[in-house]
Amino acid sequence: MKRPAFLPDDFTLMLVATVVLATLLPAQGVAARFFDGFTTFAIGLLFFLHGAKLSRDAIRAGITHWRLHLLVFACTFVLFPVLGVALKPLLQPLVTPALYTGILFLCVLPATVQSAIAFTSMARGNIPAAVCSASASTMLGVFVTPVLVGLVVLPSAAATSSFDSIVRILLQLMLPFVAGHLSRPWISGWIHRRKRILGLVDRGSILLVVYTAFSAAVIEGLWKQVPVLALAGLLVVCSVLLGIALFLTGWFARRLGFDKADEITIVFCGSKKSLASGIPMAKVLFPAHLVGATVLPLMLFHQMQLMVCAVLAQRYARRVDDAPASEPARQVS
Repeated sequence: MKRPAFLPDDFTLMLVATVVLATLLPAQGVAARFFDGFTTFAIGLLFFLHGAKLSRDAIRAGITHWRLHLLVFACTFVLFPVLGVALKPLLQPLVTPALYTGILFLCVLPATVQSAIAFTSMARGNIPAAVCSASASTMLGVFVTPVLVGLVVLPSAAATSSFDSIVRILLQLMLPFVAGHLSRPWISGWIHRRKRILGLVDRGSILLVVYTAFSAAVIEGLWKQVPVLALAGLLVVCSVLLGIALFLTGWFARRLGFDKADEITIVFCGSKKSLASGIPMAKVLFPAHLVGATVLPLMLFHQMQLMVCAVLAQRYARRVDDAPASEPARQVS
């Protein structure tokens, strides 16, 4: 039976189901502690596998394109936070203070990896540069995001808090990533033959974090604090942020003289925010009862960016038919 066109993808449906489950049956007491420990383990495994998957050839292939990477990083870690702060008087009245904290947190997150590369490939952009830029953004985010959280999201927090957050993220996320990358010579072949396992760990760890986060938030009265009008306002806020980011990344790329393939890479790497990195970071950076409201904007923005960028990638692919395409996607070992 053909899937109805109006249905979102399976993972989005699973996210919604997880939120509903946490609302109806939130984890409490011993169960909450079990899920919290298991979630920490799953996130560490996820970053270990991602570290093992990333090849050094892929890093070397794109690292020399420093102007492109610098623009992507500026859009990710400067443009987005500036937009979040500058648009606050206009957009904050549309949502609750807790949801706007989540919007600001979204603005300081690194870019996605898998979807940015997939859309760049679909649109016939500079794939090696996308691999390098998106991967480097994730690694930079380990250091930059906690600092920006202290400066932009929670400006009253002390500098020590940001330093402690960096240490916690290094231990929980970066250490497994580095361990996975160092073990790549021995396990990369096994991982490439079993890509499905990485997908299951990827999605499973996110679902676990969403369940534990929303369980804690529901117990603290999340849905009593988030009215329906605020959810509608959140949709508007995410739409405005994504629209401005897509427009400005393309405009900057053209004004600075990048060719079409590089422009495509800049748009898809510079306008996207990572759910896979954002949710684990939120778990480390925020108190348990605040994580649910903090990641809600990110979950909505993530789905929105996937749908809009899928359409945009197809338009780019049609527009570059007469231009030389970048090299096709390939597996770098």
